[in-house]
Amino acid sequence: MKTLERLPPLNGLKIFEAVARHQSMVAAAAELHLTHGAVSRQIKQLERHLNVALFVRRNRGIFLTHEGDTLRAACVSVFAQIADVVAQIKPDQRVRPLVISCEPTIAMRWLIARLPKFQARHPEVLLHLFTAGGKVQFAEQGVDVAIRRNDFDLSGLYVEHLAYEKIGPVCAPVLWQRHLAVENMPRLHTASRPRAWLGWLLGHGGWVEPSAGELSFEHFYLTLQAAGAGLGAAIASQYMAEQDVRDGRLMAPFGFVEDGSAYCAVSAMPFDEDPRKILFLNWLREEFELSGLM
Repeated sequence: MKTLERLPPLNGLKIFEAVARHQSMVAAAAELHLTHGAVSRQIKQLERHLNVALFVRRNRGIFLTHEGDTLRAACVSVFAQIADVVAQIKPDQRVRPLVISCEPTIAMRWLIARLPKFQARHPEVLLHLFTAGGKVQFAEQGVDVAIRRNDFDLSGLYVEHLAYEKIGPVCAPVLWQRHLAVENMPRLHTASRPRAWLGWLLGHGGWVEPSAGELSFEHFYLTLQAAGAGLGAAIASQYMAEQDVRDGRLMAPFGFVEDGSAYCAVSAMPFDEDPRKILFLNWLREEFELSGLM
């Protein structure tokens, strides 16, 4: 305990080491995400605590004194030892999988087919994917990153935008050739997006009662399957339906328009605390951008 009492404030030592390494308070402030004034105050407090000057200031530059250089060498040595110990006791992030929670339709209709590209680019990052929707239990389920649409409360979490949602009616080509109007087709609904048809119709002239009945499905991907099977027309996400449209299994006679919602990556902790999260986030954004070119 007496040894600890003799130590100066440890945060001050961290800031001092950065200033000494850069020989610049401005550069140290940028590295530590602090203001120049905050760095200057910490150095002055440390000098008062030690009752010695650590820097001399001349020609608008700062230079270590003999005492400052001695303290710098000690800080470098001690910080390196601490870093080595932390590396020994901290679980190896290269071995622990990055756990991804993804909405089922996004996983089945978009993400899984693209994951080989991520693994080829970053073989050092192991992924564990499971499907779930809505609120994320990060701690309970050990989730690192969740992929969600922002249609529920995400306050208190770290949210990174991926892409704006784009929707439009889709149907099997044979059904379009038969009816030439979505109003004459059975209307397919999904429990997870109950107002999808209403929102699209209000933006295209107003509500029209379906003349050929309605069918409802529990999951969005089941609705898309039903549309591909010719059971009716569904309001689909461009991202979720793009492969079927390219393959000719579905057609989108009115194209796709933004509906005000967005896909996002969500984390309970800052993304930049885990380099693997940043790699995965940047890759997701690239893939969504490529999908948006459809």
